[in-house]
Amino acid sequence: MKIVVLDGYTLNPGDLSWNGIEQFGDLVVYDRTGFETEEIIKNIGDAEAVFTNKTPLSKEVLTQVPQLKYIGVLATGYNIIDVNTAKALGITVANVPTYGTKAVAQFAMALLLEMCHHVGDHSKAVKDGAWTKSLDFCFWNTPLIELDGKTLGIIGFGEIGQATAKIAQAFGLNILAYSRSKKPELETETCKYVSLDELLNASDIISLHCPQTEATTGIINKNNIDKMKDGVMLINTSRGGLIVEEDLKNALNSGKVAGAAVDVVSTEPIKADNPLLSAKNCIITPHIAWAPKASRTRMMQTAVENLKAYLEGDPINVVN
Repeated sequence: MKIVVLDGYTLNPGDLSWNGIEQFGDLVVYDRTGFETEEIIKNIGDAEAVFTNKTPLSKEVLTQVPQLKYIGVLATGYNIIDVNTAKALGITVANVPTYGTKAVAQFAMALLLEMCHHVGDHSKAVKDGAWTKSLDFCFWNTPLIELDGKTLGIIGFGEIGQATAKIAQAFGLNILAYSRSKKPELETETCKYVSLDELLNASDIISLHCPQTEATTGIINKNNIDKMKDGVMLINTSRGGLIVEEDLKNALNSGKVAGAAVDVVSTEPIKADNPLLSAKNCIITPHIAWAPKASRTRMMQTAVENLKAYLEGDPINVVN
């Protein structure tokens, strides 16, 4: 069996091993594959199994690689694959559903704490000599925010949203959750399900943990921002397309939104003209919430298990 990894570098820049996949056949690993159809088809070649993270597999690609029978997604999201065409062609598509839950929840809280304390900025100020020159024993360049008693609204209350809520409650935050499906057993005195409008109206902080679908694309827009508290803070570790970035920029620059911290943007890598690059009080990180070695190791292990199950005739984590 010939196996191709189209864009392996982000999962494994050298600190993991491809041996688990290699045991099943002849493996070719490309660090990166461009988004041009011709290059994708060329790199797939005559492979029967392909792994992709962000390299798109469109109908145009899939119909020109008739030997392909299996696609392993090195991620949870699989919107880069035409799953309907894959199904029609008899190609099994499997993803990795839960590898990064704890890592992403931890990162969401790291972004929140950075907005509250601006640790990086204060450390830089000290190293630049500001503390040495200070007339007082301490100083702060930004307001410092205590979280206890505030309300965190979580849009999308699946595994990552729930994990984020668990950490947040340890800081004394009250949780409002908006989700397509509800688990009543998760509700407590400090955690309850509400409508989207109630969440927008009542939250001091809003964190996005929902998938990007037709219903959620652009859910953070001018109309919904207007429903939020003045001075709200926003976190996005989910998908960049959940936010209308020009609307968020305007809200940040006007002060309606006091701060935003995003690990994802609408087009990645970020374009030089992205509105958030010129927004006030906006932290932007390069889509790294998922990337600790522990979570990448889990992803690799699940990718191996997915392929093994497929070859044994009992595929798992199938999305089509």
